[in-house]
Amino acid sequence: MRYRVWHRTAYAYSAEVEDSVGLFHLVPRALDWQRVHEHAVVVQPPPNDVNVDVDYFGNSATYFHLTDPHGALVIESSSDVTVETPQYDPDVLAEPWERARPLRHPDVPHAWRATEYALPSPRVAHVTEATEYAAASLTPGRPLAEAVTDLMHRIHADFTYDSTATTVTSTVADVLQMRAGVCQDFAHLALACLRGHGVAARYVSGYLATQPPPGKERVFGADASHAWLGVWLPGTDSWLAIDPTNDQWANDRYVTVAWGRDYGDVSPVKGIIVTEAKKSTLRVSVDVAPIPSAPTAPSAAAR
Repeated sequence: MRYRVWHRTAYAYSAEVEDSVGLFHLVPRALDWQRVHEHAVVVQPPPNDVNVDVDYFGNSATYFHLTDPHGALVIESSSDVTVETPQYDPDVLAEPWERARPLRHPDVPHAWRATEYALPSPRVAHVTEATEYAAASLTPGRPLAEAVTDLMHRIHADFTYDSTATTVTSTVADVLQMRAGVCQDFAHLALACLRGHGVAARYVSGYLATQPPPGKERVFGADASHAWLGVWLPGTDSWLAIDPTNDQWANDRYVTVAWGRDYGDVSPVKGIIVTEAKKSTLRVSVDVAPIPSAPTAPSAAAR
């Protein structure tokens, strides 16, 4: 599927900001199953300095510095991207889940690349309750795909999607206590469950193309950023992408922007401002719209 992705982040401040330094991850990754045809980001007011780079994880990362006084800041991104459903080797999916533990099996090809994703990270600590919760899915010798899919099913069934239950700073322990959260929380929870058993898994940030209810039209700007996770497939440089929020493997409706250890590595926009403002507001609008395929010209025989 081909999509036009639009993401607008708008800040307004109660007093002028004198200095603003920011970093954003808004450019989709070029992958075997994802092609980026066009991409553009506009920052208003225009920054005095902009630097487009690639971060440690291979994501496109753009830094900017704005020194002109401003009472508002708008970052608007647009992308034209084609996504296919990722394909996996059935034999690798059938490997015992224990093989996806790079610290236990450093001799497995590509294990060194996956090692850091088996370790705790700032927003994904090793939580005893998460490790215990995962044990029911990670039974000895169980095929990897079957085990992580079962964990995904259980999180979806046992935890309630509730945008009011948590905040951006909520921990895995908070989510376990509340038994509720949003996509970011469910991804962090699944990561803690897997890493607690030594399995390498990474946080993925991007977008999910949503569909309006039957009989309803699409509402422009009503979509949102999304989060899921990838589980290392041992012996390969591939990762099985699963989405506990929607209880499914990622398919051609998922636009991948960035990945890292947790949300802190790949947040869409973050930064530091110098100001005397006491209040600020943040408004985020996202739209993921399918681009219809161009009609194919009829062949001479069909005319």
